[in-house]
Amino acid sequence: MASPREKGDTFMTKKWVFDFGKIIIGAFVFSLAVNVFALPNHLGEGGVTGLTMILYYTLGLAPALTTLIFNGILLIIGYKFLDRLTVILTIVAITFTSLFLRLTESITFSTDQTIIAAISAGMLMGFGMGLIMQGGGTTAGSAILAKIANKYLGWNTSYALLFFDLIVVVPSAFIIGFQNMLFTIVSLYVSTKVLDFILEGFNPKKSVTIISDQYEAIAKEVDLKIGRGITIFNGEGYYTKQGKKILYIVISRQQLLPLTKIVNKHDEKAFFIINDAQSVVGEGFTKQITSE
Repeated sequence: MASPREKGDTFMTKKWVFDFGKIIIGAFVFSLAVNVFALPNHLGEGGVTGLTMILYYTLGLAPALTTLIFNGILLIIGYKFLDRLTVILTIVAITFTSLFLRLTESITFSTDQTIIAAISAGMLMGFGMGLIMQGGGTTAGSAILAKIANKYLGWNTSYALLFFDLIVVVPSAFIIGFQNMLFTIVSLYVSTKVLDFILEGFNPKKSVTIISDQYEAIAKEVDLKIGRGITIFNGEGYYTKQGKKILYIVISRQQLLPLTKIVNKHDEKAFFIINDAQSVVGEGFTKQITSE
């Protein structure tokens, strides 16, 4: 019979394999979005991927190479904003994305209905990025720049991502044309929605209950990195009769993955309950408007 430690090691090994599988599949799907739908139909993209496309259209430089170079540089600049495991998994994601961009160069789909290509590219990009992030990695690029802007300029991370994407998308109109620039914005919108669905599902708000002996460390890091208010309840275990501290927090669906990482970082055995919130009214969420 396997010991608890051996079972734990087996679980972690399976988790690593599963996470690597997600990242590799995600990198492949993302590469298909670029090579099959975006490039043949002269579409753009935000961030580093969009920059590599512009260089491809103007100078003929292979996205497989420029993706590796630009993301590698940004990862070196921003590595201190990511934990060690995320850095490792991000390196894996960047490497396989560049590899698959090279291997799928010959697979293309051209259409005179550019909107079809834009939607298809957006869906695949969002799905690919979602798998990479579920595996614990990032797509580097503008995600790192957004973290830097959040830390030093106080920008909201989502708005920072949009800003860095638009910096590339809007000027790309001079290369791909105004119409295709608009189709690129459609593609970005679709990819964002698909990414949200892959990471969090349909519901935009989640109520989370956390029971852990490391409640103080978890609460401190949640307050520092996510910036959401936390309520602490006093509880008692029925069997042990020991007092327990219970954390309760309401977050947006985009914040669920960072919160999960924080909890697992401090206590992998934490009791973690996630519920869909039907409606949330209050500071930081929707304000209730009443008339008399």
